[in-house]
Amino acid sequence: MLPPAATPRHHARMPWLLTLLLTTTTLLAQTFEDARPKDPDFFPIAVWLQSPHNAKAYQQLGINLYVGLYGGPTEAQLEALQKAEMPVICHQNEVGLKWQGDTIVGWMHGDEPDNSQARVTDGYEPPIPPPKVVEQFEVMKKADERPVLLNLGQGAAWDGWHGRGPRTNHPEDYPEYAKGGDIVSFDIYPVVHTHDDVKGRLEFVGNGVRRLREWTRGQKPIWACIETSHIGNADVRPTAEQIRSEVWMAIACGADGIIYFSHEFAPRFVEAGLLQYDDVKRELKALNAEVLALAKVLNGERADDEVAVTSRPKQQVAVRAHRHGGALYLFVASLSGEPVEVTLRLKKQKTGRVLRLDDRAAKQPKSEKLRGGSIRDELEPYGIRRYKVTR
Repeated sequence: MLPPAATPRHHARMPWLLTLLLTTTTLLAQTFEDARPKDPDFFPIAVWLQSPHNAKAYQQLGINLYVGLYGGPTEAQLEALQKAEMPVICHQNEVGLKWQGDTIVGWMHGDEPDNSQARVTDGYEPPIPPPKVVEQFEVMKKADERPVLLNLGQGAAWDGWHGRGPRTNHPEDYPEYAKGGDIVSFDIYPVVHTHDDVKGRLEFVGNGVRRLREWTRGQKPIWACIETSHIGNADVRPTAEQIRSEVWMAIACGADGIIYFSHEFAPRFVEAGLLQYDDVKRELKALNAEVLALAKVLNGERADDEVAVTSRPKQQVAVRAHRHGGALYLFVASLSGEPVEVTLRLKKQKTGRVLRLDDRAAKQPKSEKLRGGSIRDELEPYGIRRYKVTR
């Protein structure tokens, strides 16, 4: 999300009838059920509130969805996105409801209803109450069946967020808010954050995913918003490695989609902020390709009960497991800013081969024998690992 002084901004989710970008040049209409893609090869990788004229530039980075249209949707915006073959989740208005075609794949609430709301004049009102958000959700669903995205603010990850005004330190609001969307996303940007409790602590991204999964009982897709620019902090921006850690951490904690926040407000305003940084573009192109290559795995059944994790020193380590094609895939992320030794104990397999899929320097994934049903590794601060375990 944006810094406290900034104005409203971004994020949303993906729907029932969706035009998917399976490559940078090919879109296929795809049916969704329960706000989840039927096509196992699709994983939503979105960008927040960007102009349609940049759609092709984002597609070249592997981004396959727009979330939000400033002041829209308008016919001109939708025509441009249709020409670019970029699907969008946008606000529900008269233009959108009358639009013919499959460009609009879902609807969205106003951003961050859980935050204090700016008055028309000066000052702020309390957050929009959860029952009002649920009421708005029901109105949208009655008008059109496509999925509705609800994006929440950093209070979803951090109880101390003062931007909630009188509802600060009231996490019990969030299970109620989550009833107001088919897909629930949230934003917190720790690298550029200015509060000592959060700044530099990437684990808030993973913790927000975990909390929303708990609050929705794992019944709704959870998407995480990821920082890619200075946003409102002129002194720092996330490195390529930090962006990579946040994305894979979110996925390891259970995220079903990613939304990149591209705006930059300092040192100057740039709407498509991430597009001005070559290191970020290189990273996103490689990172998104990695995620999409594993979409079939991530969209499959979870196998979390097949693995147990311990670490030394005792730190939070997230592990997500899937069975696919006879192999066990493990997505591991350290939620610690310190190095950690981790042991993964497989409960149903004692022998086989372990391929480490995240080593970009290797032309082929490194393969080792699985010994005693355990995988031991040393993770750097906020380190991520991806393993494929075969028989």
